[in-house]
Amino acid sequence: MELFKETSEALEKIGAVITTQEIKQQPILWQEAFDNYKDQRQKIEQFIAAIIEAEKGKKIRVIFTGAGTSAYVGDSITPYLNHKGNQADFIFESVATTNIVSNPYDYLQKEVPTILVSFARSGNSPESVATVKLAKQLVENLYQLTITCAKDGQLAQEAAGDASNLLLLMPEKSNDLGFAMTGSFTCMLLSALLIFDTSSMEEKALFVQNAIQMGEDVITREPEIEALLEGSVDRIAYLGSGSLAGLTREAQLKVLELTAGKIATIFDSSVGFRHGPKSFINEKTLVFVFVTNDPYTRKYDLDIAEEIKADNIATRIVTLDVDSKENFSGQRFTYSKGTELPEAYLVLPYVLFAQTIAIHSSLNVDNTPDTPSATGTVNRVVKGVKIYEYQD
Repeated sequence: MELFKETSEALEKIGAVITTQEIKQQPILWQEAFDNYKDQRQKIEQFIAAIIEAEKGKKIRVIFTGAGTSAYVGDSITPYLNHKGNQADFIFESVATTNIVSNPYDYLQKEVPTILVSFARSGNSPESVATVKLAKQLVENLYQLTITCAKDGQLAQEAAGDASNLLLLMPEKSNDLGFAMTGSFTCMLLSALLIFDTSSMEEKALFVQNAIQMGEDVITREPEIEALLEGSVDRIAYLGSGSLAGLTREAQLKVLELTAGKIATIFDSSVGFRHGPKSFINEKTLVFVFVTNDPYTRKYDLDIAEEIKADNIATRIVTLDVDSKENFSGQRFTYSKGTELPEAYLVLPYVLFAQTIAIHSSLNVDNTPDTPSATGTVNRVVKGVKIYEYQD
């Protein structure tokens, strides 16, 4: 079933109208996010420059934080920014709010100047709100960037009027109405990259245009992607390196969420998978390897793909890649654009592919992608979290 070509009426019957549209519209949202960045670039750069000036001579921690998918934004950009960000002034880290709220003393340092970058779709997750409160309580020189999709959310409301907290709202349609975060993830990730990547504006514009074209390629090739799920598949593994290792967490979560756990998933780095997790593979396992454009790292991505192919156990192993001198000898999903795209920008078209796999997996197990948790035990905005007062 070609979801991206179906009518709203047909999609509504199978409970997939919202999620399908929100996956499909992402290339348009990426252009909008880029345009928003250009419009606010001067304000953003002045805000960052003022922090550097205020903390002159000190290394500033930049903590990317969020809960669930929002946390995986940080996981997917931190490796790249640690060699393409401003290393003279910043140390980039990714720490989930779910870790900070339970163990603030492990992650928040009083005397170290810190920019807390909060990623949030709704801005109402209890852990995200609590993390901001803890950071204000424990960090002496705290600055904030609030990157959120909901102007009425609690994080956005708290940022208003705070000179040390720069609020950046994402495109309106990135505030996903469906259960799964799709456009919210990619728009927040792209915006953070544009802010902290030291590449020139010309390079960034090229990266975004390539990512958009690659995203459109995914939409056009939906039948090819759906066909990868043919056969008896009840396990899916995602592997990658660097920023793409961070992406594997989000890719597998989409399958887990949209199938309500009916398909088992695992994620790991390309090199790390051998050390025990490879035991996950059986004859009903579909393995995807996100292959980077970096020629050195690419060797490791291809090695694990070839190794799993040689094991001759998995139902199918597929690499996502851009054509290069060295490629996987097996089945590939190859993009026609993006030969020079850095790993963190590859996240955009790669995750759109993974989201497409997830929605088709959901339908294959007779689930409804828009409301996948029939029991209500998992919610769009997490419930049931008890936040305790912290005394330092």
